[in-house]
Amino acid sequence: MLVLLAGFFSFTQHYGYSAEMGEHVFWLQGLTQVGLAAGSVIFAELVRDVYHVAGHYWTPLQKLHFLHHKAYRRDFTVTTKEAYCKAQLYNDVPESLVMIACLLVFMALVKSYAVVIGILYSMAFLVGALARSQGWILATDLTHEPGALTEIPTNWRINRTYHWRHHFDETNAYFAGHFTLVDKMIGTSLSLKGKTVAVTGASGTMGRSLMAELTSQGAKPIALTSSPEFSSETDIDTVQWQVGQEEALRDRLQSVDILILNHGTNVYGDRTPEAIQTSLEVNALSTWRLAELFFETVTGPTDRATKELWVNTSEAEVNPALSPLYETSKRLIGELITLRRLDAPCLIRKVILGPFKSNLNPYGVMSPGWVAWAVVALAKRDVRNIIVTVNPLTYLVFPIQESLKTLYFRIFSHPPGKAKR
Repeated sequence: MLVLLAGFFSFTQHYGYSAEMGEHVFWLQGLTQVGLAAGSVIFAELVRDVYHVAGHYWTPLQKLHFLHHKAYRRDFTVTTKEAYCKAQLYNDVPESLVMIACLLVFMALVKSYAVVIGILYSMAFLVGALARSQGWILATDLTHEPGALTEIPTNWRINRTYHWRHHFDETNAYFAGHFTLVDKMIGTSLSLKGKTVAVTGASGTMGRSLMAELTSQGAKPIALTSSPEFSSETDIDTVQWQVGQEEALRDRLQSVDILILNHGTNVYGDRTPEAIQTSLEVNALSTWRLAELFFETVTGPTDRATKELWVNTSEAEVNPALSPLYETSKRLIGELITLRRLDAPCLIRKVILGPFKSNLNPYGVMSPGWVAWAVVALAKRDVRNIIVTVNPLTYLVFPIQESLKTLYFRIFSHPPGKAKR
């Protein structure tokens, strides 16, 4: 509301209003000023994030920014009052001054007083940083509040869990301070460096491609496979398991940061009872049991920040696959995962893939290596529904369907422990 009023005030002061001015032109120019006011706030945050990135890579700023990291323990409690005040003076105060300086240049370029909103926004951070540097205010900002992490990382705006990862998971990632735009642009919304990533269906075409890409990103993959020959073909840590024996993986999943449920089967046109049972067990029920086992491992104070579940549901969720049982089973697990997202203790990503060339689909048109690269690249930009396909309709239809299903499930179901209305 403040941005709207300020933008409109700036417009009327600058342009005034006359009867000769067309009403449409008046409102159009007014909206332009409102947009500049809102844009100045976003611009301020972009400047802050660029300054933050520079603090990690530009030597003159590194020592100053290191003071900020040194001021907090893993639960975001302050190490010492002196360290906290020093970090505010040498990191946060210069950061705010740079934001203000860049906004003054921006205002001069666009010649609009609407940018004053961004300047005032930045000045609020400057005043807060100065007060904290002198010990007048000891309460920290929202993203550094001490205590347990109670939420999963947010997608577009930063919460404590998202920012905790920057301090204690991977300092050269998760740079964003308020909006996640910079992290999404440069691919630092998720760091795979040093992460233990378990992949089911590891002996298949996509499983192999995913593990190769994860390894190139510094992750430590674990191959979960039912193929007894696979362990002799690779140096990757391999665990044998069978559909229906998911419980045997419980202990191993405790140390896994990211679980990628990638196994599946395609019985094509077969519609026998045995084919129905196989499709449901492999593509849906087994995936569901493994997902729930993994959720039970999210018990530590920081697991909400570091653990993720990726589920390969296929674009068969929304498009025909010329295989009725494959479509039915994939749509079942897709809807169950959408429902579970509402209360899941960790972040869930859906992987929606089009036809890639594999043993299951020798007629696929996409290279599995390229598909795996795209999946990981989108995950690093915090895409929650990762779509990789040659079918343009999937990019349009899937987000709409997923949003409507989520809304439907939210309205007509209730969270655990809450009485039904």
